[in-house]
Amino acid sequence: MVSRVALVTGGTGGIGTAICQRLAQEGYQVAAGYNSGGDHDRARNWQREQAEAGFEFDISYGDVRDYESCTACIAHVEEALGPIDILVNNAGVTRDATLKKMSQNQWAEVLSANLDSVFNMTRNVINGMIERKFGRIINVSSINAQKGQLGQTNYSAAKAGMHGFTKALSQEVANKGITVNTVSPGYIATKMVMAVPEEIRAHIVAGIPVGRLGLPEEVAHAVAFLAAEQSGFITGSNLSVNGGQHMF
Repeated sequence: MVSRVALVTGGTGGIGTAICQRLAQEGYQVAAGYNSGGDHDRARNWQREQAEAGFEFDISYGDVRDYESCTACIAHVEEALGPIDILVNNAGVTRDATLKKMSQNQWAEVLSANLDSVFNMTRNVINGMIERKFGRIINVSSINAQKGQLGQTNYSAAKAGMHGFTKALSQEVANKGITVNTVSPGYIATKMVMAVPEEIRAHIVAGIPVGRLGLPEEVAHAVAFLAAEQSGFITGSNLSVNGGQHMF
């Protein structure tokens, strides 16, 4: 049996890399979607580093804010690996500011990269999944979609919208062999978070009941669980990976 094909947007970032690696370890053919500001050399360097570590990934450029660019990204993956069975919508950005200081551009950039992207990518794969009667769509949201965060009206709104999308689409395709779920990480020890001053990180950790930051590999584990064949009875759900920081 030919292994299933997975596409992870934002695949060359910290959490994205962990997701790509875990899905590869589970036997999937994996493509990492990237934008990197159009820095193709950076993505190719990441691909070489992964190959040196034993992971053979396809890479595919796409601006998730642009529908036609997403179409081209997906076409590249399907030409190289075959039809996409698993889509992980992981790409996103932040443009933090309190609302009284937030520009319209800061609002629009975050809504486009974090929420429009989910439509742009999913719309391009959903019909093929329906035809093949199998699919796994996993949307990577955030703890701040659930509890909110000062200075993140744009990000919290976009990430909350992702789960609304999950719940609605899951009902549309539940009888087609397709599941749609959300994973909501808390504070994860990515390079970006570890660059935060130590005293601020200590304050963050103090609010996490398990007493530490999460690991990218723990988010990847949750994604792989939802991607599995055996997870076909789980749909429309939100899996929190936040160390107990927010419970609802």
